[in-house]
Amino acid sequence: MPGEQPASKLLRATPVLRSADYPRSRAFYRDVLGFQVVEEGGNPPRFGIFERDGAVLFVDSWHGGPPEVSGGWHAYLHVTGLEALRDAFAAAGAEITRQIEHTVYDMREFEVTDPDGNVLCFGEDPQDIG
Repeated sequence: MPGEQPASKLLRATPVLRSADYPRSRAFYRDVLGFQVVEEGGNPPRFGIFERDGAVLFVDSWHGGPPEVSGGWHAYLHVTGLEALRDAFAAAGAEITRQIEHTVYDMREFEVTDPDGNVLCFGEDPQDIG
């Protein structure tokens, strides 16, 4: 109908992870998890946009470290090649805080905790395994 607004849809979401120490977080995401620094803000930088294989994370130290969250995730990243990714992260020194598990909702997942306590869950859908 003329004058109707098109239906809205969400295109993507980007987690914003808080950091108490931006240089430490920058080194972790770049050197340990293999993300590229796409953009930084502040002088010296206190905010960064990190990307790896199309996954994007924002890291923000303007507001201090993350609030205490017990048993929750700060970000969930959908991946393929779960074992290889876990092995690469562990070899680079990442703290694997939950080993690969097959969940009741039919995902295979592991968790990494960053130096600020942000919990990142990496999940692979068994249907995506070639």
